[in-house]
Amino acid sequence: MKKTFIFIVLTISIFSANAQKKYSLTSPDEKLRVEISIGNRVSYTIQSEADTVIFPSFISMKLENEMFGFKPTIKGTKRTYVNNIIQSPFYKRAQITDNYNELRLIFKENFELVFRAYNEGTAYRFISTEKKDFLVIDEEAEFNLGYNSNAFVPYVRNNASTYEEQFFNSFENVYSDITLNQWDKARLAFSPIVVSRNNSKKIAIAESDLNNYPGMFLYNPYQSVTLKGRFAPYPLKEAQSKYNIVQMKVGERKNHIAESNAKSAFPWRIIIVAQNDKELADNDMVYKLASSSKVNDVSWIKPGKVAWDWWNDLNLSGVDFKTGVNNETYKYYIDFASRNKIEYVILDDGWSVRGPNDLFQVVPEIDLKDLIAYAKERNVGLILWAGYISFNKNIEGVCKHYSELGIKGFKIDFMDRDDQPMVEFHTRVAEIAAKYKLLIDFHGTYKPTGLNRTYPNVINFEAVHGLEQLKFPTTVDQVKYDVTIPFIRQIAGPMDYTQGAMRNSTKDNFRSVFSEPMSQGTRCRQLATYVIFESPLNMLCDSPTSYEKEQECTDFITSVPTVWDNTVAVDGKLGEYIVMARQKAENWYLGAMTNWDARTLEVDLSFLQTGNYAAEVFKDGLNADKKASDYKKEIIQIGKERKLKISMAPGGGYVMKIYPIGN
Repeated sequence: MKKTFIFIVLTISIFSANAQKKYSLTSPDEKLRVEISIGNRVSYTIQSEADTVIFPSFISMKLENEMFGFKPTIKGTKRTYVNNIIQSPFYKRAQITDNYNELRLIFKENFELVFRAYNEGTAYRFISTEKKDFLVIDEEAEFNLGYNSNAFVPYVRNNASTYEEQFFNSFENVYSDITLNQWDKARLAFSPIVVSRNNSKKIAIAESDLNNYPGMFLYNPYQSVTLKGRFAPYPLKEAQSKYNIVQMKVGERKNHIAESNAKSAFPWRIIIVAQNDKELADNDMVYKLASSSKVNDVSWIKPGKVAWDWWNDLNLSGVDFKTGVNNETYKYYIDFASRNKIEYVILDDGWSVRGPNDLFQVVPEIDLKDLIAYAKERNVGLILWAGYISFNKNIEGVCKHYSELGIKGFKIDFMDRDDQPMVEFHTRVAEIAAKYKLLIDFHGTYKPTGLNRTYPNVINFEAVHGLEQLKFPTTVDQVKYDVTIPFIRQIAGPMDYTQGAMRNSTKDNFRSVFSEPMSQGTRCRQLATYVIFESPLNMLCDSPTSYEKEQECTDFITSVPTVWDNTVAVDGKLGEYIVMARQKAENWYLGAMTNWDARTLEVDLSFLQTGNYAAEVFKDGLNADKKASDYKKEIIQIGKERKLKISMAPGGGYVMKIYPIGN
């Protein structure tokens, strides 16, 4: 049995508001140190061993009639040591060690400020002890990085001229590799964001436990070394988008960012400090800092793979019916899923009458009850796509109705905001869907901030420049992006990248084709994404007939788990390559990807236990630099020295299933 250790020391004291007081907090391994200074203002500094990684940075909250953190008076402090185990059944590891030191600063002005120091980073949050509801006018969140460092900046993709217009965006970001003083001061970015030190240390800024508050954007209005938080004001007027009838756009906003309840706890601001790149690729802080699960019985939550229709444009061949949004087409998808032990089929946009935004109106080409019964007989669950406006009209009614019919979940799309009402929408959907035992996949939405821990039925999020973007004309280097997001976006949580392309292209041969899309990079790269990218509800984006022509690859894809017992970041360099290993029961899966540089690596397999192992390997073929779909499958023995040399073509990948033999 795992033991939980919690030690608490409470100190009550009163100091003058003008007296400069300093408090320190160290991580359990004593390598990280937070210094908090309380005078007329509240500021904090973070040191990693001998290096200062965050220089003095101000934090405060401006309320309607007062300030948290302006001329505060300390009333007391409380120190806590925690060493706990978090059970995480739908995550990249089954158990998480939650080990930290906490300092709670208790102020006379009806608020508390909590700092936590982990070995891998620090976090802070404000907690209100106000007895009445109140307005938050603004929050001051500073991250003074001290030096003009390199940063990977996920600017919002909306190039609007004002910050207010940029609050409406898809969160399907790409990264600008710049120095801090090159930051476009007219543009917002969102977390996670990573800053590189010259000594190879990395600093990542993120947030967690966002439930009743706007998400944090980052900006650099003075092109300095200090990043600042910025928050979307509360909407005053909304209207249906003229260009997408399932979206709502904000026309006017109020003068405050949040309408908060008495005794509110605000989101955690996270500063991760990694000694090297690969530590970024395996960090649990967002999950650990989120509120614990509010779903008591999770036995009905079933992660798995999904046969998906939209990316491949319902494009089947060799069939005796006209493909499209109709029962014949979806029965083909269901049969394909059943034969390949794929848990779900999604009915994307088109199954409901879209004009009225009424999810109770099903198009005449679809007999939903017939499809549900057909799928149930074949042990396949159905998930329905829904636009934001139509789902928000009657969340309870829609969830109740379709749960009773036998639908297993919803993919909800086109929220495209993270102001307070939209964040509340996500929490409300999660709670109601859990009541009716429905899975939720949030698309067209902001990055995850731990809601998947609080409501484990929220099983995936988009907020990624996924493979679907390659259906449209693009100048994005998706291959470089693929070896960037494991170190940045994936810090926040799972991502619905929608991988699995069976049409693969070299750098020179790629082109955008809507009805027969392709991926950038090799076939083995696509296979490796199923190990590297975290996605408990994981799409097979290509057409069933494409997979049936590539059964060897399909068999491997469908065999890869979507949740794991353990994860190890083996090797990697941000924007260049990544090697990840994940364990399920006695088997390990290892995936590697490179940028457009051909690469040979010696991989350390010391994570394997003692004993003998073999592996099923898919590696780039000798001609994959010319024909990206070229690959070779082989069975190899794992040597006792636990070292393996692997090679990848430009834009390539490598993947293996490692299993014990003869032990």
